[in-house]
Amino acid sequence: MPERLASRRPRAVVVGGSVAGLFAAAALAEFADVTIVERDTLPEGPEPRRGVPQARHAHLVWSGGVKAFDELLPGVVEELVEKGARLVHIMGDMVSRAPNEIWFRRFTATHHRNLVCSRDLLDAVIRARVLADDRVMLRQNTTALALAGDAARVTGVRVRSGDEDLTLSAELVVDASGRGSHAPGWLTDLGLPQVTEREVNAGVVYATRLYRAPGSTADAAFPIVNVQANPANAPGRGGIILPVEEGRWIVTLSGTRGGEPTADADAFADFALSLGDPVIGGLIKDAEPLGGVTTTRSTANRRRYYEKLPHWPEGFTVLGDAIAGYNPVYGHGLTVAAQCALTLRTVLRSASLTAPGTARRLQRAAARPVAAAWDLAVGQDAFYPGATDTPPTALERFLARFVDRAVATGARHPRALGALLDVMSLEKPAIRLFSPDMLIPMLFGPRKPHLQDPPLTDAERATAASS
Repeated sequence: MPERLASRRPRAVVVGGSVAGLFAAAALAEFADVTIVERDTLPEGPEPRRGVPQARHAHLVWSGGVKAFDELLPGVVEELVEKGARLVHIMGDMVSRAPNEIWFRRFTATHHRNLVCSRDLLDAVIRARVLADDRVMLRQNTTALALAGDAARVTGVRVRSGDEDLTLSAELVVDASGRGSHAPGWLTDLGLPQVTEREVNAGVVYATRLYRAPGSTADAAFPIVNVQANPANAPGRGGIILPVEEGRWIVTLSGTRGGEPTADADAFADFALSLGDPVIGGLIKDAEPLGGVTTTRSTANRRRYYEKLPHWPEGFTVLGDAIAGYNPVYGHGLTVAAQCALTLRTVLRSASLTAPGTARRLQRAAARPVAAAWDLAVGQDAFYPGATDTPPTALERFLARFVDRAVATGARHPRALGALLDVMSLEKPAIRLFSPDMLIPMLFGPRKPHLQDPPLTDAERATAASS
């Protein structure tokens, strides 16, 4: 008898070759042959790329993201650490002031870890891992123009590569193109209604400068130093020192309307000294800068509620920042990108990629990690003057006050801190804040007083000051 021909694997196209697109491709490769469409030329190693200008600012991967990274690409976190990244204990290896101006004690009882490195290194390692898979193909210098198909089913994506326009046919098209996504227009061009959007824009400007790690801090696992802005004390000013590979500090400062940092290199350290606590300014005032100041103004929280459209076409899904982009101060974008890809893989392990209704299931599943990060971000930013046309509701005000109390409790009690970090790290839903681990200490303790100063040790201060 003749051998039975192997059935053709489905085809998927992922629009966007940044982290969200790479993770989506990694998840899809189990079920389909994947083509990534990327408008830029991607670097070979850990280098900046034009399409990700925000990469120069400080980035964190919360522990919910660290777990998702390793589920999607087993061993990738270990590889990053081998190449210079750090797994930083939260709060043991951090000096952090909350938005309500309370300093966290550096408890070490929780399991939570942030993955910390430059965005260039992160992207390079993930890119190399994903593109090493024979089931994934990259088309660089290729711009997605529109969806092919109709309101009932998307059948591919029209692209421009050089001077050539062509259509890449696919059983599933995934838009992972980030904040600049054209999906709302693509869908209306197919005859679908306009997607509902919401924007909460605190008017934050970011300014980042790279420094050589001062003194002997590069050899001492210096803590992250984070001073968060207070929405109740506008303009909100904050900053972070992120020690990264190659003996460098990424220092990112931020300010809302009326208190924005500038690209003036001579004013950078003075702005850091003007924060609610001058600890960052004091640590960098004598440090050696490695280049100028990079600024970013595209920081609004913006969400598109695709999951609420009355009809959704088969064969199309939107993931990551293309659904919602967040104020970068909260550090949730990379974690959400990985968790969205995980939801995609989970759904496809129980439903055929081409089955009716699968695309809608994928879109609704992707909305869950997006919603968790969205609620955390707008729960703070909505209280800045001019952030939104719709003032916070009574429920949002109640929740904001409750979160302030949860932060104040977690800052002084390790069990409450664990509950708080479960939510902040996107490991568990917000209902965790109403668990006994939080409510008992909130109602009956703790007795320790709040810290009045940043909990830097004398040894840490000495390493930053030594020549």
